[in-house]
Amino acid sequence: MSALKDVISCISDYDPEALPVERANQVIRSFVQPVAGFETVAVRAALDRVLAEDIVSPIDVPAHDNSAMDGWAVRFADLSQNAEVALTEIGTAYAGKECKEKAGPGQCVRVMTGAVMPEGTDTVVIQELVKIEGKRVIVPPGQERAQNTRRAGEDLQAGKPALNAGTLVRPAELGLIASLGIARVNVRRRLRVAFFSTGDELRSLDEVASGAAAPPKKGEIYDSNRYTLWGMLQRLGCEVIDMGVVRDDPVLLEAAFARAAASADAVITSGGVSVGEADYTKQMMAKLGEVVFWKIAMRPGRPMAIGRIEGAGNSAYLFGLPGNPVAVMVTFYHFVRGALLTMMGRKDTDLPLVRAKSETLIRKKPGRTEYQRGILRRADGEWTVRLTGAQGSGILRSMSEANCFVVLHHEQGSVKPGDPVDVMLMEGLV
Repeated sequence: MSALKDVISCISDYDPEALPVERANQVIRSFVQPVAGFETVAVRAALDRVLAEDIVSPIDVPAHDNSAMDGWAVRFADLSQNAEVALTEIGTAYAGKECKEKAGPGQCVRVMTGAVMPEGTDTVVIQELVKIEGKRVIVPPGQERAQNTRRAGEDLQAGKPALNAGTLVRPAELGLIASLGIARVNVRRRLRVAFFSTGDELRSLDEVASGAAAPPKKGEIYDSNRYTLWGMLQRLGCEVIDMGVVRDDPVLLEAAFARAAASADAVITSGGVSVGEADYTKQMMAKLGEVVFWKIAMRPGRPMAIGRIEGAGNSAYLFGLPGNPVAVMVTFYHFVRGALLTMMGRKDTDLPLVRAKSETLIRKKPGRTEYQRGILRRADGEWTVRLTGAQGSGILRSMSEANCFVVLHHEQGSVKPGDPVDVMLMEGLV
């Protein structure tokens, strides 16, 4: 298990007061490690789980040479590239049934899609191309050897990996595993993530719904961050532990962090990491583990804490996020998401970027990465993007209206209308 200070010492130009996004992710990905433990489940229960080991195919797929189309199985050696050829039909091969016919010179066999290729044949001529005269099948010239056939082992070969450890099991993977005759698979255990919000100004919906508290007083706000965090963690397939709202009291916070670390693999908090709030938090973290506080060169979401804390003999990774609602979501997707996927053993941890034309002017100064909320659409045969409007880190509506992030990189300046920009899709994320 690597120490955070050792990881940081290997990063060039490390500056916790102005850390580029790329450097921050470099530290995080080098620091976190996959959790141990797996369980064996039935195939259907493996949906959205991560494979703990390679799945090796016990069979060839397909198991036999077979026809990819309805038509006639023929010997390519009997065909001509320049003239029609008349062959004699000697029988029919059906999918799922043994074919006993053996084609000799000048003979062919009627085949259905999926039928095993009759002995002696190597090519299929589709039924739309031939002419039938009783048992005589007239094949036109210009056919290709092995056309319309699927060879044994063409998809998967026995003894070769069909799926690799770290693969997320989606519906396609379920079908692939089932096609191999494998009924149970080993998957990594679900990641346990504890999370809570911090702040005296927060009013929990749990209190309001139970009737135990009056509506928010002046200066109080409803806690939204726990709900977005819960939704994002559910989307990742985590086992979530909601610890509610913890007030800005060092004793209460220390107890909450210790309880969270004792029960989870990772702990996520919102609030309490910006300038002026972090002093006693730093002192508390020094008692519980190893944590660093960053000011990341990004917008939104500048303050962040990362480290490892302990509770009741258990160690958990800590991600301290800003308090503003949009900043919570942006820092989660661009830092925490990849770290949690790494802990799950996933290999596909990076979000892809696509290019689109900006519809409007987007102002930006070099020296930080910005994640603007945008609306991507198809217009006149090309992808274009525009911003949702005001981009303040407290405007959660901007996340609800958006379907993408417009990613403006660290050294990038303002974008003119018509300029290409990188876009990160939100579909399936938020």
